[in-house]
Amino acid sequence: MSLVEEPVSAARDADGLPASLEQLALSAVRAAALAAYKHAGSGDGKAADGAATEAMRAILGEAHGLGRVIIGEGEKDNAPMLFNGEELGDGDGPRFDIAVDPVECTDLCANGLPGSLTTIAFAGEGCLWSPGPGLYQDKLVVGRAASDAIDLRESSEWNVERVAKALGKPVDEMRVLLLDKPRHVELAKRLRAMGVTVIMPSAGDVAGAMFALLPGTGVDMLLGVGGTPEGIMAACAVKVLGGGMQTRLAPQRDDEREAIIAAGISLDEILGVDDLIRGPAIFAACGITGGTMLGAPRRMAPGWISTQSLIISPGSYRRIVESTPAPDLNPAGG
Repeated sequence: MSLVEEPVSAARDADGLPASLEQLALSAVRAAALAAYKHAGSGDGKAADGAATEAMRAILGEAHGLGRVIIGEGEKDNAPMLFNGEELGDGDGPRFDIAVDPVECTDLCANGLPGSLTTIAFAGEGCLWSPGPGLYQDKLVVGRAASDAIDLRESSEWNVERVAKALGKPVDEMRVLLLDKPRHVELAKRLRAMGVTVIMPSAGDVAGAMFALLPGTGVDMLLGVGGTPEGIMAACAVKVLGGGMQTRLAPQRDDEREAIIAAGISLDEILGVDDLIRGPAIFAACGITGGTMLGAPRRMAPGWISTQSLIISPGSYRRIVESTPAPDLNPAGG
């Protein structure tokens, strides 16, 4: 049983993806969330990640078509993770690219704290940009109303002022999200000196981008350095909903910088959403431990479990509450 909530119009690509991929994305994140939820509060993030990955792999492995993981866990030998280059599906049907994070905010899940999600994104074959060995990138994400107001070549202060003008609000009413990391301490101080409200969650790169992109969240923009895989997944949602996003690789260690240079990838090039996602896309997420965006799985009656998912696809975004039999659900923290 499912309940669809909050249909919202969005920009539509001329060339769409098969409708079957929407249900595949929802099934994959829901299965992964339920698997990870059993380990919520256990203190074992690896167990949650592994369970979510295997649940997601099982769903994708039965897909009609062939998906190739472009953004995953990196090449691993005999590892129980969705790795870059892995192909999944029956091979008879549409071909598509996959970006995946089976458990975003693994530590929050392990500690039973709100904020962990399972996420996946699909795009047409050959449409996802691959960052190679680039693990981190500088990001700027805004909603549609300010999509033309951003420029990553300029300072964060300049961008905040431009976005405020585009949104028709004073700078001291701006709400900006940064991850609570040592690299953002000085930036947070500078923004607060402008009168900006700075929101600093401990984790949640994809969720942060969603808050900046979707209406009614109380967040006007996302700034700062975060994970490149998470950025590519968020870009799929930005692409569909017509928001604004710019990124630039920002290696955090010397070996990462050297690997990027050796791979012939630019450290200076600024990429927009059309560079990151070269075609139509689908983004889906499902709540694991609950939070502002999506609730945790909840037992509704003996043997039944309810989940909250988000699907962003050409034409709209929808929050979906779905209840199905799940007699074996037994979270470690509940």
